This record gives sequence, C-alpha cells and structure tokens, in this order.
Amino acid sequence: MKNKKKTKGFTLVEVVLAIAIVGIALLGLAQLFTYSVLINSRSERMTNATFLAQQRIEFLRNVSTTELSTITSPTDEILDLNSDGIMDYRRVTQVQPTGYSWHVRILVFSAEQIGVPIASLIDDPLKYRVRADISTIVSW
Repeated sequence: MKNKKKTKGFTLVEVVLAIAIVGIALLGLAQLFTYSVLINSRSERMTNATFLAQQRIEFLRNVSTTELSTITSPTDEILDLNSDGIMDYRRVTQVQPTGYSWHVRILVFSAEQIGVPIASLIDDPLKYRVRADISTIVSW
C-alpha cells in the first residue's frame, strides 16, 4: 500500500508569487497617490493665482475714472498670502487707456520669478511660467 498524503494549504512558491503580485499592485497605488498629491498642489497654486488676478480686476472696476487714469502701468506687487514672511506670488498689472475704456491685463507668477525684470515677464510670460493671465476691459 502506498501512503498518500493529502496536503492542504499553499506551497512556498505560491505564497511568494502572491506577495509579489500584491506588492506590485501596492507600488502602483503609491505612485498614483504621489502623482495625485503633485497635481493637487499645482491646482492649488493655479487657483490662488487666478483668485489674485480676479481680485485685482475687481479692485480696478471699483475705482473712479480719475483714479484709474492715475495708475502707473505696469505695477508690480510681491504678495505674501498667508502672512508667514515668505513671498508667495508676484502680480503684474497693466492698465492701458483705449478711448473711453481701459484694457487691463493681470499676470500672476510664482515667487521664483521675483528677481526677473518686469519687462521680461510682460514680453514672454510663458517662458517664466505664468500662473494666471487675465485680460479684461474696464469702461465707464
């Protein structure tokens, strides 16, 4: 008579293979999580920049024509959003009279562009990675 043993359970090869498959799946999820954090951070910076541009446009829409005529163009602002002493954004405002209205352009850049000459930022905003570029007409 032959002894036939009934083996129950998994072999070592099966266990190692299962762990490898689970590890590869978890590694893919970790990379996806890292990517989503980076995209979320970029989105936050763009949202803040767009808000700063819209904020400036609303300010200019609410000033009188006399005040609007006296604004020197371009104006350059270095902004600290959260009052932590670290500058976060650079906002450049151009106001050009066109008859009975004014053409307004707001460019918002990240803090890395603080040392760049304003003329360079206006001439080629894409080269300096503009975060927001909004133009509008203000009329009375």
